[in-house]
Amino acid sequence: MARVKKRWEDEQLLHIGRCTPHTDFKRRPGHEARISLNGDWRFLYIKAPEYSPEGFSEVDFPDSEWDKLQVPSCWEMKGYGNMHYTDVWYLFPVNPPFVPSENPTGIYRRNVTVPEEWGGKRIILRFEGAGSALDVWVNGHHAGYTKGSRLSSEFELTDFVYPGENQITVRVYKWSDGTYLECQDMWWYGGIYRDVTLIARPEKGLEDYVVEAGLDDNYQKGLLVQKITAAKEAERAEWRLKDAKGVEIASGMEKLQCGYGEIRTNVGAVWPWSAEIPSLYRLTLRLYGKEGTADILDEAEVYTGFRRVEVRGSNFLVNGVPILLNGVNMHDFSPRGGAVVSRETVDEHLRMMKRYNINAIRCAHYPKMPYFYELCDRYGFYVIDEADLETHGFEWIERYEWLNNEESWREAYIDRAVRMVREHRNHPCVLMWSLGNESSVGKNFNASAEAIRELDSSRLIHYESDYGADITDVYSTMYTRLDGLRQIGESNDGHGKPHILCEYGHAMGNGPGNLEEYQALFRKYDRLQGGFIWEWYDHGIEKNVRGSYTTWQYGGDFGDEPNNSNFCMDGLIRPDGAASSGLWHYKQVIAPVKAEAVRLSEGIVKVKNLYDFKDLRGVALEYQIVHDETVDASGRIEELRADAGEETLVKLPYTLGKMESGKDYYLNLSFVYKTAVDYAPAGVEIGTEQFLLPACGTGEREILATPRQDADGLGCCAQIQEEAQMPASVGKGIEVKETAVKTEITGDGFFVAFDRVTGRLLEYEAEGKRMITAGPSMNLWRAPIDNDMYKVADWKEKYFLHRQQEQLEEFVVEKVKEEVLVRIRTHFSPLSMAFGFKVCYVWTIRRNGELALSLDMKGFRYSGFIPEFIPRIGIELRLPKEMRNIVWYGLGPEENYCDMKSAARMGIYRKTVEEMHVEYGKPQENGHREAVRWLAAGDGRESLLICSEKGIGINVHDYTIDALECARHAGEIKRCGETVVHLDAKHSGLGSNSCGEEQTYVNKTKLNDYSMKLVFRCVRNEDLIEESRRR
Repeated sequence: MARVKKRWEDEQLLHIGRCTPHTDFKRRPGHEARISLNGDWRFLYIKAPEYSPEGFSEVDFPDSEWDKLQVPSCWEMKGYGNMHYTDVWYLFPVNPPFVPSENPTGIYRRNVTVPEEWGGKRIILRFEGAGSALDVWVNGHHAGYTKGSRLSSEFELTDFVYPGENQITVRVYKWSDGTYLECQDMWWYGGIYRDVTLIARPEKGLEDYVVEAGLDDNYQKGLLVQKITAAKEAERAEWRLKDAKGVEIASGMEKLQCGYGEIRTNVGAVWPWSAEIPSLYRLTLRLYGKEGTADILDEAEVYTGFRRVEVRGSNFLVNGVPILLNGVNMHDFSPRGGAVVSRETVDEHLRMMKRYNINAIRCAHYPKMPYFYELCDRYGFYVIDEADLETHGFEWIERYEWLNNEESWREAYIDRAVRMVREHRNHPCVLMWSLGNESSVGKNFNASAEAIRELDSSRLIHYESDYGADITDVYSTMYTRLDGLRQIGESNDGHGKPHILCEYGHAMGNGPGNLEEYQALFRKYDRLQGGFIWEWYDHGIEKNVRGSYTTWQYGGDFGDEPNNSNFCMDGLIRPDGAASSGLWHYKQVIAPVKAEAVRLSEGIVKVKNLYDFKDLRGVALEYQIVHDETVDASGRIEELRADAGEETLVKLPYTLGKMESGKDYYLNLSFVYKTAVDYAPAGVEIGTEQFLLPACGTGEREILATPRQDADGLGCCAQIQEEAQMPASVGKGIEVKETAVKTEITGDGFFVAFDRVTGRLLEYEAEGKRMITAGPSMNLWRAPIDNDMYKVADWKEKYFLHRQQEQLEEFVVEKVKEEVLVRIRTHFSPLSMAFGFKVCYVWTIRRNGELALSLDMKGFRYSGFIPEFIPRIGIELRLPKEMRNIVWYGLGPEENYCDMKSAARMGIYRKTVEEMHVEYGKPQENGHREAVRWLAAGDGRESLLICSEKGIGINVHDYTIDALECARHAGEIKRCGETVVHLDAKHSGLGSNSCGEEQTYVNKTKLNDYSMKLVFRCVRNEDLIEESRRR
């Protein structure tokens, strides 16, 4: 016996009574009235629709004992049902179109007062989104049924309502046949999670108003097409087009036929719309009845922009120009509301994106609220609008194309694409229509593409799963590795169509790395037109722990099985809305204004305008010449003259005179907004550059154009010599005391102790203060970052890298002249392994209490059983917890790694040990700084100064690697009561291998030879900078 389909299990039943979708034009005041139905509704949560109380939709049904629930909201965020996160799995057996018998259901009831003046109007009930299907009753009458969780639905209630109080009942089903088309990488939510509105519209007014604003072949004159659909009583349409200043540039009066008309007009010269210059025009429309009548039947307005999107060869063009997309994928998310987001939050996020140089958004993986597109029109974004369609769970069961070729599902696919296009096609920001995400291919997608082209041929069609670009206009891939992207750039794959990376740079946890390399390929190959970072927001659910701190929950924290753990924590901004380090660096990678040094001795630099349309009239250049913490010269260039895509030479009006010996001088450049813009105040930085001025000495000399270097050869600071010259006064001699297990070295004002069994430095005391509590020991491990996820199993379970041992092989003490040399040789390797490092520490203890360390680490392997690379190689030491004030000279101020350092500058920076920590939703390696030449950790009076001969990597925290690795959430890291310092000869990069490119070869720490030369000394804080230069 065949299983009987319930209403919410019928894939061919798209709706009952839903109105035809229309563009989101705005009616002028007086022609439309709205009542928001957001707010408290009476609510009953039941296990299945069949358990609905008898008569629940009747007007007088007693609901006073029901709960109250805010609309919009997600059930799970309000304690109804269970939170559950998956990436590619359905939460029920795959048996389309059927869903679980226990189908979580919510019944909503409320009354609304319809004003008397709404009499004679069409009354519309509009839902912006609810998951995943719903029925609606008004005054006991069934008004309709719809599905599609993130698509708007309207129902006409005119025949069901009357002036005064009216009752509305809505029953929402979490699961429906539509759920099979909504298997996206996010939390599973049910409920009414977008706005609900009751609307009064003219009885004889507009039904749809389609506006197409294109350009002629010279991209100078506007071609305006207006398609009007209205009641048959509308016989005339008067329209006016005004620019941003309110100046009318075109107008007309046209006759309609049975309420329909199509008006084509060349409006003359216009300012084209682009993401860089989002020029908008206000188009107003009035509808009149018969000739000779002056009554206005309806009045509407649309803000439009004139632009032209086309493909020419292997490029897509906007207004005749091949553009570069520096984009991001964007879900609807808030840490307290789940899928519920506010206009205010979205507005701030879009303005934030603009401040970080992002120019494109992919709607992942469903259409947004109408205001999103209005804001994108205004601020300037290129948008890929994506249909709410993903069947990722079918890939897991190895039948990816199952529904794609089922005829009974054809209209469901088309419906989701067509509703999106019909509603959003008036917006100039929409560059492409996407058929969906990660659902393979099939004839139903072909039909969707055809349906879109019938509605709108002015935009491109995108779909990444069309791997051969057979039905799309662009060749889209995701997470393509650098070598593969280079091959695409050089080949004719995908029919030679323009290429974009719809997802790359997976921003999960600490990262992403390698973005400079991707951007370089985009710039090198014309066919590669950019991409979209995955993604904008960490999807961490806020949890306040005992009122003491806030943490963020992810998959598995709610007992949800199966789950994909913290794979939802993969955004450029953290759950609290703060920018991540990855976003800070991405901003610089994609900065639209760059500089190159030309002749720094004369103050000449080359400024490159990487905008596609905009000149640099709105940009100022601020510069500083700095050394240490001193600004030697500064200024601002107000006029930068370079058209889009052009370069210009700029002379900075500084004079380089004498430069002090032993100091590094830098030229820091900052490009800023000259005046306030919609999304940023004046002075906000667009991009930055830094150049080292490599002339050290007391006389003038030619300054070469030298870019910043991050490692060796970086100026003259802190050079260390094996035979350092002693100060004139060295005090008393050094005494050495040795036992079988310990060596103690005492001098005037200092004490050093070594363990002769392990070779470890046990203690370093200077001026009566303990400076080191546990001496340097070798380390190759880091708390795994999310981008290490596919390496960790091998690292820990195959090579035991986290279980390392250092065995003493030699301990020799020798007094040379007035110094003591301690040479320690060790064998350093993970347990049960036959690879590692042969290590030689050579300590020189000087009469002034200074410790010099020459550290050589020579990689060895006794078999071929070795990891491809290791996390890092360096040393760890412990300091007293009071030494919490950190100063360093190196890259900063924020964390940076060898493949994520684009925004970092060389300089002297100061933070507390707590500020060196970077919070991630799931704790992991963080806070690293590269190219550090010296580091100081101290209290209020004195510091331990560590100088390096060449640039090294540092981490300084108040917890151990083990404590960091054990913590699952922010706020759970156990502090150790000491200051833990890591000094790395090399620290592997980050990559984005949680989904994408791993660390490149040059950024992997191999079993090679490494060395560090360090000097440790106790200094007074006021002498820190001067002492850092002493050789």
